[in-house]
Amino acid sequence: MRTVLLALVAVAVALAAGLPAASGPATPAPQPGGTLVIGRGVDSVTLSPYASASPDAEVIAHVAETLYRLTPEGRIEPLLADRLPEVSSDGRSMTIRLRRGIRFHDGTPLDAAAVKWNFDFILNPDNRAPFRAILLGQVTSVDVVDAYTVRLNLSRPFVPLLAHLTHDFLAIHSPTAVQRAGGMRPPTGEPYGRAPVGTGPFRFREWVRGDRIVLERNPDYWGPRKPLLDQVVWRAIPDDGARVLALEGGQVHVAVRIPPRETTRLALNRALRIDRTSSVRTIYIAFNNQKPPFTDARVRQAFNYAVNKRAIVQTVLGGAARVSDAPISPGIVGYSPIQPGGWPYDVERAKQLLAEAGHGSGLNVTLLHPTGRYVQDAAVAAAVQAQLRAVGIHARLQTMEWAAYLAFTNQPVDRTPVEMFMLGWGTVTGDADYGLFSLFHSSQWAPAGFNRFFYRNPQVDQLLEEARSIPDPARRAATYKQAMELIWRDAPWLFLHSESQVTGLRREVQGLVVHPTERILAHTAWLAR
Repeated sequence: MRTVLLALVAVAVALAAGLPAASGPATPAPQPGGTLVIGRGVDSVTLSPYASASPDAEVIAHVAETLYRLTPEGRIEPLLADRLPEVSSDGRSMTIRLRRGIRFHDGTPLDAAAVKWNFDFILNPDNRAPFRAILLGQVTSVDVVDAYTVRLNLSRPFVPLLAHLTHDFLAIHSPTAVQRAGGMRPPTGEPYGRAPVGTGPFRFREWVRGDRIVLERNPDYWGPRKPLLDQVVWRAIPDDGARVLALEGGQVHVAVRIPPRETTRLALNRALRIDRTSSVRTIYIAFNNQKPPFTDARVRQAFNYAVNKRAIVQTVLGGAARVSDAPISPGIVGYSPIQPGGWPYDVERAKQLLAEAGHGSGLNVTLLHPTGRYVQDAAVAAAVQAQLRAVGIHARLQTMEWAAYLAFTNQPVDRTPVEMFMLGWGTVTGDADYGLFSLFHSSQWAPAGFNRFFYRNPQVDQLLEEARSIPDPARRAATYKQAMELIWRDAPWLFLHSESQVTGLRREVQGLVVHPTERILAHTAWLAR
């Protein structure tokens, strides 16, 4: 865990995206003050433990902190905890000691009771926290050992637990603030989810839905590096072109998901620079595996043969991606290449499989896709649509606003009208359990989990369950490889690519971190003036 991500991002990741090239002028001394404005494609949905996507996590990471954090190089470090946890010899308990003297933004203390309250809330099945089974898995209860020590009790060893404790959806929120706000209710954690209170370097100030989220500097931040910025603002700008224009015009300091066709031109602008950072996100188009014609694996395989992923990466994405050769991306603990180069492009094989499945005369399907959430997502969907025509598949494209899109694709199997939809999954804990169990285990069928495509393979279920308790890294990796080979053959997805982050920044932005987990982090950022 501490070294694998390093191999992926050692060159690409920008620990301090503001550092100039070696041949440039000396970096000026950090200056306090100013407002950093970040332009992104979509708004957050909630800022509570009911969050379910990176646009939520990115903001939460500035307000509420986790017990441990994953560095851009792939190391796990204590954050609210003061040391790495102590795991019992039988692997069935984990003891965590907290830093002392930390307070939430509302002035209440961070202590063991507050941590227990947060975990108990998520563990309570009545609360329907979306990541309960995924992140806490085998955790059965939490004990307060003393004022600054908690113990997590497990039903059996759970190897990925430490990695999972770095996840922003396990950030520690103020129990007092939750209660004062009127609690948290599914599916979005309202009313607390509109105004979170944590221990982070920034405090929540304002949220204008569909427009902006505003955070302000926490002058009492406990950490050794105090925030320098007065404010951080996230603006939702779905249109790629409008986001680029806002960057060029200075309305935003940072713009995410710069269209590849724009990078050469923007790189010539002396007021800007382009940051390219690898990510742990895989982009896919899922089939509803319980809805004809996608109940037939031959149809799902035909779609994979019919789409030229390499051409999409080169033309639509300008090379800023990597064709998927497994259900998760390189750099993840447990990753193995299953089919180097990805599914081959073979129109004749696709036609043959469709004919064998009784669809030789063609198919009509609806393909849902987001707009502005992923790099060139609408353009990728259009390219897939065009390529499918060559094998007699007519795909009608449909898009919608991001929050509505998530809700629409999260309906139970007996009610959903969805046939195909595009999504991405970032394995942000750096561990394969989060990228595989979350999506491919049959216990995770929507709406309770993130298997929104209703895939089920008992062999895969068994392998993913076994891998959670295998301490030996080699045996664990071999088990994941077996599971991924079955998943690849079953083709519950149209496997596309692993995304790279292309971010535009104005030259005055210093110290910003573009994290491989697809977070823009302004904890140490400042504006040169």
